[in-house]
Amino acid sequence: MDLTQKSVENVEFMIEKIKEKLKVLNLGAIKPSHFDEEMYEELKDIYDLTMKKNSFSPNEMQALVEELGSLRKNR
Repeated sequence: MDLTQKSVENVEFMIEKIKEKLKVLNLGAIKPSHFDEEMYEELKDIYDLTMKKNSFSPNEMQALVEELGSLRKNR
């Protein structure tokens, strides 16, 4: 998968991998449809950071989830 290309498929892939890595319990809280390509670079940064670490403190997890929340599309 070429994550250097902005695409809906890449957004979906990154969100799913972040959820898996963070072991998000409420899977409906973070959906790929909540994000668009305009925030791609920020989402990619979160994805890269998440994939580099083996474990997360509760504070780190909360900060990552809050950051994802700030990238959500305006409704």
